[in-house]
Amino acid sequence: MKRYAWAAIGGILAGAILTTQVAGPLIAQESARSAGVYEQLDLFGDIFERIRSQYVEEVDETDLIESAINGMLTSLDPHSSYLSPEDAAQMRTQTKGEFGGLGIEVTQEEGFVKVVSPMDGTPADTAGIEAGDFITHVDGESLLGLTLDDAVKMMRGPVGSEIVVTVVREGTDEPFDVSIIRDTIELTAVRSRTEGDSVVLRVITFSDQTYPKLVENLNEQVEAAGGIDNVNGFIIDLRNNPGGLLNQAIEVSDAFLDEGEIVSTRGRDVADSDRFNATEGDLAQGKPIVVLINGGSASASEIVAGALQDHRRAIVIGTKSFGKGSVQTVMPVRGDGAMRLTTARYYTPSGRSIQTLGVSPDIVVQQPRRDPDAEIEEEDDSPARPLRSEADLRGAISNDSVSEDERKIILDEQAAAEEAAKLRDEDYQLAYAIDILKGLSALRTGD
Repeated sequence: MKRYAWAAIGGILAGAILTTQVAGPLIAQESARSAGVYEQLDLFGDIFERIRSQYVEEVDETDLIESAINGMLTSLDPHSSYLSPEDAAQMRTQTKGEFGGLGIEVTQEEGFVKVVSPMDGTPADTAGIEAGDFITHVDGESLLGLTLDDAVKMMRGPVGSEIVVTVVREGTDEPFDVSIIRDTIELTAVRSRTEGDSVVLRVITFSDQTYPKLVENLNEQVEAAGGIDNVNGFIIDLRNNPGGLLNQAIEVSDAFLDEGEIVSTRGRDVADSDRFNATEGDLAQGKPIVVLINGGSASASEIVAGALQDHRRAIVIGTKSFGKGSVQTVMPVRGDGAMRLTTARYYTPSGRSIQTLGVSPDIVVQQPRRDPDAEIEEEDDSPARPLRSEADLRGAISNDSVSEDERKIILDEQAAAEEAAKLRDEDYQLAYAIDILKGLSALRTGD
């Protein structure tokens, strides 16, 4: 019995020694880390007091602290930031589809302000600002070295006021100035039209309005065409769409999918990960879909393009998208401000991350760039020499294999094809998408 008692006591002592040897250093390490953090906070307090009492000019203490908080967040990645109460209110307004400014979505790349995309119909779009442009100066003042928020504040101003931005554009030898008149930006989330037998759905942004407006516009165009049987397919135009609300991207994707994963998000903690699946119901009723993207298609746009591409529900054409594959969560903080923090990466149904890589189109189609220095050429008023065909030749024999009604149908089809060809000069990528839909529709009809 004594032997067992001593063995038990020995086991307890050994366990105590082992716990001390393992847990002791860990506790000490954690204590040292905590002490280091508190020392850094004390350092911050010392520097704050020095600035407040000894800086050459009197400073606003609130501005100092907000700048420090923002500096901490912006050091993490280009999309995390602090929103002052004013900025937080403006962001909430923007997601509802109306705000003031130039109408451009920007990011920061190696210290430079880069245009993600100009928004349709906004002052920046009208002035010719393009996705991929770098803005180096505002009214002659350099933006280099400023935080993104500070650069954006320089571009804000009263509605109706003029701003001159200096732009550096790939393929253009010299920087050039662009004058823009600030305006209230009222974004229509979705616009639509019919080109021939194809319905074009232009998704401009992912705000609270996007999904309901998409449904409304799609139904209007189908009804105007006389029913879904008279539509050969749909084009979802996501070019220069900077993204927006994640839930809207999921709803838009779900609108054209019957089942399967739409997107998954993976955070630092497994508990922060999520997966979103499609529900039954396809607004396009199985008709072919073409998705248009370019370098200005970012975030929520890439979720939609990636989901429809991975499920083979759509052919994606255009150029590689922007490559923003991260999720930002806006968290309210005390004082009516907010914190925009990157909390997860998102993945397409096939498990690929778009972060920095973007969505690669199935068919690469470049859009000709606008040349800011191009001079407007005078129109040539002289009539073009008409092209002659067999039908124009004197004495040509008639075609007796078709009736007059069939002949009229053929001529109408030729006129429609010629009208569609004119679109190539206006929007080459869209014209290409329409041609793809025609081909897909012909194949389906053949089946």
